[in-house]
Amino acid sequence: MTTTNDLTPDPTAGPTTDPAAPRTRPLSLLDFVDVPAGLSAQDAIARSTRVAQAADRLGYARYWISEHHSFAGLASSSPEILIAHLAGQTSGIRVGAAGIMLPNHSPLKVAEWFKTLEMLHPGRIDLGLGRAPGTDQLTAFALRRSREALTADDFPQQAGELLAFLADSWPEDHPFRSVLATPVVDTSPELLMLGSSGWGSAFAAANGMTTVFAHHMAPELAVDALQAYRRNFRPGPLGDTPRVIISVLALATDDEDVAADFRAGWALQMRRIRSGDTTRPSAAEIREFRLSDDYARVAPTLEGRVYAGPAADVAKGLTALADEAGADEVTLVAPTPDLDAKLRSLELLADELGLVARG
Repeated sequence: MTTTNDLTPDPTAGPTTDPAAPRTRPLSLLDFVDVPAGLSAQDAIARSTRVAQAADRLGYARYWISEHHSFAGLASSSPEILIAHLAGQTSGIRVGAAGIMLPNHSPLKVAEWFKTLEMLHPGRIDLGLGRAPGTDQLTAFALRRSREALTADDFPQQAGELLAFLADSWPEDHPFRSVLATPVVDTSPELLMLGSSGWGSAFAAANGMTTVFAHHMAPELAVDALQAYRRNFRPGPLGDTPRVIISVLALATDDEDVAADFRAGWALQMRRIRSGDTTRPSAAEIREFRLSDDYARVAPTLEGRVYAGPAADVAKGLTALADEAGADEVTLVAPTPDLDAKLRSLELLADELGLVARG
């Protein structure tokens, strides 16, 4: 085995302070709960369960579910429910949301969801927050039920209320002081701030939060945003040191056709979304697109965005990116209809990057 980086499953570990020692970074997963063409939503959940269990066994640190609405090709409209299911099907890995799109929800209800999850699975729940709707504007309107809520720019206030409900800590004169978010539990979910622009990282820095940057959505912005986060970080109740997690499109495989299909599959998914088509392509559709002139024109833009190929090469690329961005942890994003390839990639990267398997 060639080890290019030593990762451990401890999600609280940061980079070593010894410059002569290898850096340690946990490795995690972000799941959109894709429903590939020809499969059902039930199939998608079964696939995600298998992946989460494999990640748990191999020593991955976290398994996150995204929140998306009105996407025919995704089964992740209710991450809070899927978290309960997946946490119940695993034993050691942290399970959570990346994220809960807070403007879609009442802060009280989010606090109740995640206190309940903490009650069921103490010490294993993550709550990543986002301020995007995770959908189109019409669906966002349907979620929020008023034009005022749709256009409100009140994320900081919502986040403040959520924190107060989670901690049961309000100013004496606040009107919500007598409102209790139940159940009452002794532990709290780990709170993180998501983003694909500088806004989320800036908010995290100002509030002492861990930042999670979606490199898979905006690779050109990631490094600058994360470097600014570290420069501007202010300690607070949620954390006294800056902590960076970066999510990256990555699939390890010894089969170049599988790697090429992964790259083409992401490009095709993004093209469909931009055209209003929210279905996920089949393996055959991806292969057809990969062989087209359209993909030949798009392929160069995937350089530096999608890491796919032999495990040693993928590990080297992820390590270099994490070093440049100052990331303490890397979250893999691997949407593909090829479940066997995804499971094999988890094994290859766990081996290549030195994860410690759970018993």
